[in-house]
Amino acid sequence: MAASNVSVESVRRLLNDSLTNLGFEVYPLKIGWYNSVLPPTLHLSYPDDTLAVVVLSTPSMFEEAFLPFLEQRCYQGLNDPIDQCVRQCITSAVSQCFPGGKVDVRFDYELLPSRKPKFLAQTAAHVSGAAFYYQKADVTEQPWAEKKMFGVCVHPRFGGWFAIRALLVFGDVTVGSELVQPVPPDCVPSREGRIKLLEAFNFHWQDWSYRNIISPIQTYSQKQRDYFSTPPAQRVALLRAWGHLMCVSK
Repeated sequence: MAASNVSVESVRRLLNDSLTNLGFEVYPLKIGWYNSVLPPTLHLSYPDDTLAVVVLSTPSMFEEAFLPFLEQRCYQGLNDPIDQCVRQCITSAVSQCFPGGKVDVRFDYELLPSRKPKFLAQTAAHVSGAAFYYQKADVTEQPWAEKKMFGVCVHPRFGGWFAIRALLVFGDVTVGSELVQPVPPDCVPSREGRIKLLEAFNFHWQDWSYRNIISPIQTYSQKQRDYFSTPPAQRVALLRAWGHLMCVSK
């Protein structure tokens, strides 16, 4: 992949062609946007104008990518089935679209030796304009005093029914003023709505009500909800009961 022949639009188009039909979305960003909102200890070690792309999964990924992945191959039994499917889809797209390219693929579940995540997924989604990352600081006259409140991203079309899966860093591609940082859509502009969102996410995340803070155009299917409601240790047994996992190699 010659850097001189790569543009933001060509990267976006190639990834969309490979991933959209599998239920993924891609959003370009500059590393500088990401680093500018984080302390130096969490910076990614690339120049500010380095191109990166954040990859999200939409509700359709389960049926369009995950179930076919299970049906077409034996799950290897080495790590989480969803993670394994996402890795296969994204690494395959990168190798096919950018052969020989210097692409640093970081997945949301990966940790550095320091036990820090390889990237902060919600921050990447926010600065790319993919989803708004609502945090405690976004609420005026906070009602929680010193209580810890975790933030959560809201997608402008899917609400909370999506996931941030990976960050692709194109180490040999720099971009200039042609890539303008978008403002993430503020789907929950009111103080009351933000309080409702953060309290639902922090105190009642298991009922998934926070995902419907806006009216989404699509949600998880019932089968997908059943899968994610099942404890991780029991999901392989559930897939086998559904007939999607004919064998598991240890």
